[in-house]
Amino acid sequence: MQRALLTKDTKLVKPKHTIVLTENFHRGETIVGLWFDPKQKPILDRVRRLSNVHWSNRKGCWYIDKSSFKLSVFFTALRDLAYIDYSALKSEVEVEKGIQTTKDRKEPNVTLPKGYLELLDQKRYSESTKAAYSKYFRDFISHFEDEDLTEVSVEQINAYILYLIRVQKISPSQQNQRINAIKFYYEKVLEREKQYLSIERPRKERRLPNVLSKEDILKIISSIDNLKHRCIIEMIYSAGLRRGELINLSIKDIDSERMLVKIIGGKGKKDRYTLLSRKTLEDLRKYYKQYKPRKWLFEGNQRNQYSAASIANILKRAVRKSGIIRHVTPHTLRHSFATHLLEQGTDLRYIQEILGHESPKTTEIYTHVSKKKIEDIKNPLDDI
Repeated sequence: MQRALLTKDTKLVKPKHTIVLTENFHRGETIVGLWFDPKQKPILDRVRRLSNVHWSNRKGCWYIDKSSFKLSVFFTALRDLAYIDYSALKSEVEVEKGIQTTKDRKEPNVTLPKGYLELLDQKRYSESTKAAYSKYFRDFISHFEDEDLTEVSVEQINAYILYLIRVQKISPSQQNQRINAIKFYYEKVLEREKQYLSIERPRKERRLPNVLSKEDILKIISSIDNLKHRCIIEMIYSAGLRRGELINLSIKDIDSERMLVKIIGGKGKKDRYTLLSRKTLEDLRKYYKQYKPRKWLFEGNQRNQYSAASIANILKRAVRKSGIIRHVTPHTLRHSFATHLLEQGTDLRYIQEILGHESPKTTEIYTHVSKKKIEDIKNPLDDI
């Protein structure tokens, strides 16, 4: 049911915008931050007329000292212009009778709209994407529990995302996923125009991948005594695999005649071939004789698929045992593989194909961590 607000003339008014209230600290004092779309001039003008309201350049918002803030007064002053979201305020905020506090609010039993999960399945989204979209859209529904989702405005959604960024401190990648989860409902399930949402995307972070030297890779592999575990780490590095791709490998995907590994349904549901190392093949043959896998190349104790967590634990132990004091993940091995290919002169186009990158720009990042372009440059200190 939508939240309907009664005005003095008892007409039902449905606000189209949202003001998010948050508790924070500023100049040693506890404040209540007022977050809303500054383009909404009626709201801005009304906020400015409130007593004890201030602007903070540092926080980027209007605020009221908590000691002088009364939710009931704020509610009365702005409820005809906006939906007041005070869920982030702590329960000790004093309110007058008739206004529900955060403490009193019950968590709703959140159910995804009809067609949301079904369409994710029909479009064959990955399990991880389905789980993320479902969780984030449930959060969205919970936030607008008193609203009709089909009538939530762009301004309200933008205010919600802004609240997540500034209050919950979500990462840029999570911001993107949450936006995608929301857009999926309005654009795919409801089949609305793509322009329906004009949410600002986060600026893309440009982080260089963590890369190990060949010597460090050898130390890690050599420190693993268990044959199966060693083969797992060798395969990830020597074929440049993602963890999920390794887990999904079957015995028939190893082409020892052509020295290739077939990846079926990799990221983006695309098949591709990658390299098979001769050293890895030797260990795989020993492993096959000893463990006799039936379907999956690497199987768990119950002959099921190997778990991603187990792979991470194998690598963690090996890194610790090898004495490498760096943060190393299975994806670090993939980054290292790509960088080493580049350093030995492999064309970027082939590396892109081997890794299964959709865009060459993704592959180009390895040029920034490769020693190939800078190793021949003479350091000026050595000339002094």
